[in-house]
Amino acid sequence: MKKTIYSTTRYRLKKSQFFYFAVCLFSGITMIPLFLILWELVKKGYKQFNISLFTEIAPSSMEAMFARVNGEVIPGGILNGITGTLLILALATLIAIPIGIMGGIFLAENKDSKLARLVRALSDLLQGIPSIVIGVVVYMWVVKSMYSYSALAGSIALAIMMLPMIIRSTEESLKMLPTSLKEAGLALGGSYTTVVMRVLVPSAFSGIFTGSLLATSRVMGETAPLLVTALGAASVNWDVTSPTSAISLLIWEFYNDPNLVALVWSSSLLLLLLVLGMNILAKNISKKWKIQ
Repeated sequence: MKKTIYSTTRYRLKKSQFFYFAVCLFSGITMIPLFLILWELVKKGYKQFNISLFTEIAPSSMEAMFARVNGEVIPGGILNGITGTLLILALATLIAIPIGIMGGIFLAENKDSKLARLVRALSDLLQGIPSIVIGVVVYMWVVKSMYSYSALAGSIALAIMMLPMIIRSTEESLKMLPTSLKEAGLALGGSYTTVVMRVLVPSAFSGIFTGSLLATSRVMGETAPLLVTALGAASVNWDVTSPTSAISLLIWEFYNDPNLVALVWSSSLLLLLLVLGMNILAKNISKKWKIQ
């Protein structure tokens, strides 16, 4: 009997070790492409990573060609793309976050209603729509109505893409809260709206904020919807009703010009660092606001 138990325990330990090493092995294999991409970006992007990248607008093809012929660093930078990305993302978050949080609260508080099931289904459907389709729809709705490409149109397209993730992250964060928290607020005399907005939402802030930041990170590198809404601009533009550039749009433009290909790598590296920084910020803030 003891021998049988010993053999069974030994077999289970060996089986556990085998699967542990298998998981580690396949996890390492999946990380190889990521490290190769990072290495390629750093290796080719650091050459153009200088102060001019952040303080000057994109150079012309002629200026880049003369620099390449003389073996010099391509002059200029992507200031117009950086400012355009910040402007479009700021507008998109101002549109998407309030709507998304309100939608998530509605789904969490009315999870069994027909309207909630419909909104949930539409949110899941919206998440699967290709970004270029959303861009074309916004082009028909906004660009043709305004008779102009604009940062506003681009931000509306990105806001629509952000909504599903913000809605679902808000809903799941609120559903994880204990029911006693809501009951205690109501028992102390707080109104339903007060309990939701001042007790439940702050308690779920960590999850809501993380979901919002992940949604922002996801759309930061989108190019297709901006091609048909924001279009791009050769100079720095802060007018939300005018065509505006973005880092992702500049990467597309640089890629189509053989004289500016070197700037593709530095722009991509900067975009990667911005997304990484946003995720690190989200992690730190989530830890600080986490309810123990």
